[in-house]
Amino acid sequence: MDSELVVTQAIAGISRDGGGPSYSVPALSSALSRLGPKVTVRTLDAEQEQESRNAYSLEIYDRSRGFGALVQTSASLRRALLTDYRVGAIVHCHGLWLMPNVYASWAKRKTHGPGKLVHSPRGMLGAEALQISSWKKRPFWSLFQRSALAAADCLHATAVSEYHEIRAAGLCNPVAVIPNGIDVPELGAAPKTQGRQRTVLSLGRIHPKKGLDRLIRAWAALENDHLDWRLRIVGPAEIGHDQELRRLVDRLGIRSVTIEKPVFDIDKLRLYRSSDLFVLPTLNENFAMTVAEALAAEVPVISTKGAPWAGLDRERCGWWIDHGIEALVAALRSAMALTRAELHTMGERGRAWMLRDFGWDRIAQDMLDVYCWLKTGGVPPSTIWMN
Repeated sequence: MDSELVVTQAIAGISRDGGGPSYSVPALSSALSRLGPKVTVRTLDAEQEQESRNAYSLEIYDRSRGFGALVQTSASLRRALLTDYRVGAIVHCHGLWLMPNVYASWAKRKTHGPGKLVHSPRGMLGAEALQISSWKKRPFWSLFQRSALAAADCLHATAVSEYHEIRAAGLCNPVAVIPNGIDVPELGAAPKTQGRQRTVLSLGRIHPKKGLDRLIRAWAALENDHLDWRLRIVGPAEIGHDQELRRLVDRLGIRSVTIEKPVFDIDKLRLYRSSDLFVLPTLNENFAMTVAEALAAEVPVISTKGAPWAGLDRERCGWWIDHGIEALVAALRSAMALTRAELHTMGERGRAWMLRDFGWDRIAQDMLDVYCWLKTGGVPPSTIWMN
């Protein structure tokens, strides 16, 4: 059955600076391909080198110009999805608020074919996420997105918290609760490096939803007591937020904070390996791939409860804290009081957790079980929540 299954992953973009789904969707597609199905990723934006190095097929489509570019309209992508449904493919759509996140449901309704639709909101239904550019999202929800999600045969949540966001949005579809996976890297190519100065790292999109202004304010309360520490904020800047943060650093008179451009591949792994502690002060995440990456690199983590990482406490590899500057200050103070050896031991426990529970082969098998259930019926997999 698996070898006969045709799967399309539809996503607006998978360029490297596009956030977590730009990594997790190709990684899922590769892992699914190893299990037998024919997998195609259809997108409007990808680095060209991605085309030749994947086990799946990658198709990149032209987008419209002018006003259509704002919501990334693409007639060629829409036609391709129509063909997918006619041949009975599983179409798995990722993300919200752009036309590629609507076309799959349109094609499903138009063809009445044997294909099935899975839709992953990718954390974009969280209350904090909905508040950002809400003036655009409200009409898009009413006109397009609500009905597109309602048409899905199954929705996908990467955490229990996202399942509750889906239900709070009034959606009654079956929901597959399956986390993202993580490529746990070999560490030989990036040995642990330790300079005289110790490092707190926050890596990811530099965007208001990440709570980085709170992290900087917390750092201001600690800097004078921890002169041997520095804070590095690294990632692609969006809507000029990096400049806003630099102005905040200047206004607070902080000396040991840098805001830096993104790094990728082995350079990113080396950055993790040169850090003593990773911090994600986010307001809302459906998964937070950077937390998994940090743990896989043996770096302990402080994460706010805006990300679904309660296991940091259970696995004794970090701190899962309430929102707010005071909670950040307290967690940072506790972590920075530990020796390098103590923090490294926490990081080793985190890596062991990633190896045990978050390998892509296991995640892909769980997703494949959902796809097969949608095609053949019968008893739903244990990952499916109906209520």
